[in-house]
Amino acid sequence: MNAPEFWVAIAFVIFAVLVWKKVSAAVGGMLDGRAEKIRAELDEAERLHKDAQTLLNSYQQRQADALKEAEAVLAHAREEADRLRNQAGADLEASLKRREAQAMDRIAQAEATAVAEVRNLTVDVAIGASRRVLAGGLPPVQADALIEKSISELPKHLH
Repeated sequence: MNAPEFWVAIAFVIFAVLVWKKVSAAVGGMLDGRAEKIRAELDEAERLHKDAQTLLNSYQQRQADALKEAEAVLAHAREEADRLRNQAGADLEASLKRREAQAMDRIAQAEATAVAEVRNLTVDVAIGASRRVLAGGLPPVQADALIEKSISELPKHLH
């Protein structure tokens, strides 16, 4: 077994084993490093995913809150519009009642003025008739006839 081929084969096997150990250790280290790098990237990706999910949930919550707030503002605006509409109706009704009362007061004043004018005109007619009776020295029958005539002419003087 002293053949040189045998020793070359043994040296080659030893060399191959040593190279294999070195290469496998280097390849293993490289693979381990690559696996660690991939694991770190996966962890980072998962962290980013969780952050994105948290951010999405936050935005969804803000959107829901904004929607609720918008609905509340809209409901408040509707209530305010109804209140203002009711208030405007009540104000209009009150204004119409005031104007009606004012018109009734004016009518009553006009009536009172008309009655006073009729009384004054009646008095003027009666005074005029009395003057004619007194000035003319009319007999009582003619005086009565003249008064009746004056009374019958009274509606002409009223209009």
